[in-house]
Amino acid sequence: MIGAIAGVIVGSVDDWDNIKTKDFPLFSDRNIFTDGSVLTIALANTIHAGTPHVQNLRVFYRWSPHHGFRGSFYRWA
Repeated sequence: MIGAIAGVIVGSVDDWDNIKTKDFPLFSDRNIFTDGSVLTIALANTIHAGTPHVQNLRVFYRWSPHHGFRGSFYRWA
């Protein structure tokens, strides 16, 4: 799970800049905590605590509604 969260944060730079190289810093001041980070942590919490995943996804969304949730997920949450 830590690797998945780190990967989403590392990839956050590419969401806006469309980087086509493998030569870039993994972590910089341009990396951001994303909707993918929030959802991955919510699912990790589901596995750890045993709470229903639907409940956790909505709870974590409400804690962090401005991290890039889009479209159908935003409407569902």
